[in-house]
This record gives sequence, C-alpha cells and structure tokens, in this order.
Amino acid sequence: MTIDDIDVDAAINSVKGLLKKEQGLSPALKSAMEVLLLLVSVLLNRITLNSKNSSRPPSADPNRKKSNKKGHSKRKPGGQKGHGGTTLEPVDDPDVVTELKIDRRTLPKGVAYHEVGHERRQVIDIDLCRFVVEYQAQILEDDQGNRFVASFPEGVKRRVQYGPGLKANAVYMSQYQLIPYDRIRDYFQDQMHTPVSAGSVFNFNKEAYEGLASFEQWLKGQLASTDLMHADETGINIGAKRHWLHCASNASLTWFYPHTKRGTEAMNEEGILPLFKGVLCHDHWKPYYRYDCTHALCNAHHLRELERAWEQDRQQWAKQMQALLIDIANAVEDAGGRLSPKMAEPWRQRYRKLIKDADAECPPPDESQRKGKRGRPKRSKARNLLERLRDFEQDALRFMVVKNVPFTNNQGENDLRMTKVQQKISGCFRSMEGAKIFCRVRSYLSTCRKQGMTATEALALLFQGKHPDFMGSQGE
Repeated sequence: MTIDDIDVDAAINSVKGLLKKEQGLSPALKSAMEVLLLLVSVLLNRITLNSKNSSRPPSADPNRKKSNKKGHSKRKPGGQKGHGGTTLEPVDDPDVVTELKIDRRTLPKGVAYHEVGHERRQVIDIDLCRFVVEYQAQILEDDQGNRFVASFPEGVKRRVQYGPGLKANAVYMSQYQLIPYDRIRDYFQDQMHTPVSAGSVFNFNKEAYEGLASFEQWLKGQLASTDLMHADETGINIGAKRHWLHCASNASLTWFYPHTKRGTEAMNEEGILPLFKGVLCHDHWKPYYRYDCTHALCNAHHLRELERAWEQDRQQWAKQMQALLIDIANAVEDAGGRLSPKMAEPWRQRYRKLIKDADAECPPPDESQRKGKRGRPKRSKARNLLERLRDFEQDALRFMVVKNVPFTNNQGENDLRMTKVQQKISGCFRSMEGAKIFCRVRSYLSTCRKQGMTATEALALLFQGKHPDFMGSQGE
C-alpha cells in the first residue's frame, strides 16, 4: 500500500530483511520488533479502508476524493435538451385580481386616450392559516320534553378536535421530512396559531400506524409473491441499545422492520422470506442462504472487496476480476439486460480461468501446518473473497443470464438510506413502539412514492380511511 507517496509494504519488508541479517539482536528484542511490525501492518490496513474498498459508507469517509464530474462533461450547464423543466407559469384562475389604473394626471395633456387591454403579472404566494369548521347540530324537542339532536358527520366525536388534514400534515413532517416533534409543535404554533403538543404528534403517528395494519398484510403478501426482491439490514439504536432494521424491497414495494436480532429469528418473524420463492438479491449475509429461493449476490460489494485486496494485499487477480465484472455488466447492459447462454459462455469461461489462476497467487493455508485445532485454518480476506467468488459463481453471475436481476443490491441499500438520515437527526428511537411506527409508516410512504403517488396524497388518503388504488380490491 502507498500512503503520501511512501510504499509502506516495501518499507516494512526492508525492515524485516534487516532483522534477518542482524545477528547481534537478542531473541526477545527481535520478537518484539516483529510484533510491532505486525501491529503496524494491521493498523495501516484498518486506516486505509474507505468507501471504495470496503462497506464503509461515504458519510464515514470524510477524506474521500470527490470526482468533479462537471469538469469532464461536454454538456452545457443547466437543463439539457428534452428535460422537463419547472418554469414558473401564470395560472388561469388567480385567487385575487387587482386592477391598476393609470394616473391620467401624469399623461401628456390635450390627447384623447381609450383603454385597449391589460398587461398581466402574477405574484404566487402562500397563505398559512388555520381553517376551522363548526358543526351546529339542530336540537328538536317534542311536547313531552324528549330531545332529538341531528347526527354529526362520522369521526366528529369531541367538542374540539384536530382534522385529518392537520394530522396528515403533522405525520408528513414527522415521518417523511424527519422533523423532530418539538419543531413540529413550534411550526403549528408560529405559522398556524394552533396549539399542537409533541404528544399529539406522537398520537397522530400512532393513529397512522394503526390505520396501516391492512396495508402491512397486503405488502408482505405482495413481496412474498414477487419475482425479485432485495434484502438488506442496518444497525439502529433503540433506547441507546443496538438493534437492527431489516428491509425487503424492489422497484415498486418497500418494507422496513425493526428487531433486536440480525439473523433468521428476525427474518422469520418478519414473515416474508420464509414464503419467498423468487430471486433474492443480497450481500452474502449467510442467514439469507437458509431460505429456499434463488440467490443473486451484490457485485458492488465484490468490487469494493476486490479493490481492498488489490490495494492492501497487492493481489493481481483482484484487479483483473474487478475489470472482468465491469466488462460483463457493460455487455449485459448493451444486450438489453440479459445475455443468451451462447453469449454468456465465453464470459463464464474467462471468469473460471481467472479464478483458477488466482488460486495459485492466493493459495489456501497449508494444512500440514495445522496444530491440532478443530475447524478449518483461518483464511486471509483475499482468500475468503476468492473462495466466495468460486463457490458462489452462479449467484455472483446471476445478473448475466436472468433478465431484470441487477448487478448490485443498490435498490435495497438506497431504500435504507433515509433511515440512516433519521438516526443522524434523532440519534436513536426512544422505544421499540416508536421504531415500529416509523418503519410501518415509512414503508407506506416509500411504496406510494414508487407507485407514483406523493407522500401528501398518500397521507391524505390514510386519514380519510381509504387505501391507494394500487392495492386493488383492498383499496375499496
């Protein structure tokens, strides 16, 4: 590896060579020096990990080099030809029309004038205000003193209560824009002159959660029966303790689920993977292989791990495999998303030959050196990666021969990204109940967005007691 133009590997090897040649060193000092060199190598391997050669996210890699794409682009700045712009256009039905008259005293005198039209200019603004509807139920009384009161509309149960629009707006800010409860309270007080406590915002979120129970069942069934699904998980904090947030999604559906565990216990409780029989795209987290479905591995992870094997271990095969996987991905894209068996065979043979050559460059541990320990001898990271690419060839190259199977698991990772933003803003969930509310509501909003519906429209339907049209008969 190279740091600040210094070849660290060469420097360490030079010191090791000097230690071997030096005859006057005591065995204890020599051993201590060898341990220090080992520690230096381990620490350097850790600090040189970044978002390009490991699973470390870019947000945790502040020193990464940012590419200036604009400097290499030949396109002109601004919107490109055919791009649907958002130019501000006048509306046909303005809310207020104000006529402006010319002060005729400023005009030249002795000339007759007549009106020929108007020049229109519009100012688009917003008017933030509360809107209160009062229902006055008629009361009738007969000769016997019996009173009869007109029925109030469904849902109007209290003397004063919040309406569905206000609730939807509060949940939108809380669950979609990720604004903290206290700031939502301040917004309603300052902008709407309406008192809404943080506890009320929580209750609105809980009401949305309870109203989405049937959506959850529908969503799980849809995901379990789909042909392709992405799976991923990420760590979250609930009550200052480590938990896991699981995600199952594809291009049209999203499901989030919090749990104390990362493995099969959580996945079984989630209830989707045990029933799934399609292609599951993931990052080789071993518990996924306990489910009876077809698997496809994320090659973005492979590319990063190959980059690490090249940078830190100087594995030549890793650089060649990285280039080969990219070439295969380009060939698949040029072919329209899938290679025929005849077209795929030459690529597969190149892949296998490279694996075979890599076996000589990165051999397994010498079994003869085993000292009675059970289990297989420990492999290097590069060797583990090589064996994975060899043993799971079909899964790594699934994207090459099965249409619509992607090269990466980016769909699942992208769906999880906003949950990490929530953790940055709030630090953690205070309770498992809060985490479950967030996950179910966020699943609903993400799915609606993928179905072409805005979050505002989706929440308006929810608080009206309706389901989106894409849910079919359950939306009636």
